[in-house]
Amino acid sequence: MHRSQKIDMTKGPIMKLVVLFALPICIGNVLQQLYTTVDTLVIGNFCSPVSLAAVGTSGQPVEVFLCIFVGIGTGVSILVSQYTGSGDAASLRRLISTANSFLYLCAIPLTILGFLCGPLILKWMQTPEDTWDLSVSYLRIIFLGTLGNMGYNMNAGILRGVGDSRSSLLFLLVSCIVNIVLDLLFVAGLRMDVGGAALATILAMYCSWIFSMLYIRKKYPELEFSILSRRLDKDMLHSIVCVGLPLGLNNSIYTIGHVLMQSLVNAQGSTFMAACSVATKVTGVANIAITSFSSAATTFAGQNLGNQDYIRLKKGGTTIPLYSGLFTCILGLLVTFFCRPILGLFTKDAAVLELATLYIRVVLPFSWVYAVFNGIICFVNGMGEVKYPTIINILMLWVVRIPSAYLIGRFIDGTYIMACFPISFVFGMLCMFAYFLTRKWKNIRCLAARQAAGTDSV
Repeated sequence: MHRSQKIDMTKGPIMKLVVLFALPICIGNVLQQLYTTVDTLVIGNFCSPVSLAAVGTSGQPVEVFLCIFVGIGTGVSILVSQYTGSGDAASLRRLISTANSFLYLCAIPLTILGFLCGPLILKWMQTPEDTWDLSVSYLRIIFLGTLGNMGYNMNAGILRGVGDSRSSLLFLLVSCIVNIVLDLLFVAGLRMDVGGAALATILAMYCSWIFSMLYIRKKYPELEFSILSRRLDKDMLHSIVCVGLPLGLNNSIYTIGHVLMQSLVNAQGSTFMAACSVATKVTGVANIAITSFSSAATTFAGQNLGNQDYIRLKKGGTTIPLYSGLFTCILGLLVTFFCRPILGLFTKDAAVLELATLYIRVVLPFSWVYAVFNGIICFVNGMGEVKYPTIINILMLWVVRIPSAYLIGRFIDGTYIMACFPISFVFGMLCMFAYFLTRKWKNIRCLAARQAAGTDSV
């Protein structure tokens, strides 16, 4: 393989490697935020607040249909990192071939299902009548990009698993440029409203996916990556499902909860919907480090478990989430302080600005808690221990976040329902700290102690 592109997490200073791995993903997250933020900026400046609300509420049904596959894609990335750490090149090739075949088997049915059934979810979400037609239009066009969306994410996950986090930055750059140019053409130029924004998004997705396939074939010929489906290895498919399905089910349960949360937001009216849509774009910018450090944690855990280096595994389990939380805390406080001028770039509507500012000031100062929580979860997932994080995620959403949002909306003030996020973040972080008291982690600590003492050959 092209060693210059790969980062071997099994040797060298942990945080130096993590930062080198996370930095391209972090820059990619900025591009991805730009990718989605451009839609909001263009629509907010060239369309009505109703259009802005329609785009904000249409993302949840897409997540409902894609969530299980996203979890399976994460499972593929985990397995890739483990085979990379163990040096099993033959199994790695079989895994990638099977994952690519599985992509096509899933994408086409999901596209049809989403196109036909997506409006039913919008109705269940209590989408207001004034945003209905625009929401359905945006949703159906976005679902036509399912294959490109899933394909890009699968390929980026494969590359992260082998230790190459820089390549996905190129893919995002391609898609970001295409999206910006087409947004300006379709929405600002041709006045196609949300339909133009959706069309720009899916065309950008397909460009990124195609580019990623050509890149892998050229730079990593030893992976024997095929553009079209070639073979489906039953044993590898079983491994993918065993690791990825719990993650996918967790995503599905979590996404259904997000839909319910969105229905609580929708109940506050289109102005509040638009404010939340804008605010989440700004909080996304402040949280760019979370995904990158978490991806690094997953790859680090997978490679070092495959390499059976339990000393590094034990140290990385606490160090990586700590740094993720620290970076997110600093950036979150800065964005919170300057949130009003930043929000002014998205909309000039005074009511939307006021509610969006409130959202950020309630949620963003606590994002560091989520960063620590998510860093531990992704590290544990990287070791293949997906059950405990799944249970905690379910509890955090269904036992804490949704009930607290309902209670706040019912007995306090609906415009403060976003306070449910900090409450659930704290709960989730404390529960993930408890993982370090479990038998699984105690076993890792024992193996690390034996390695340190030189009494265990593993």
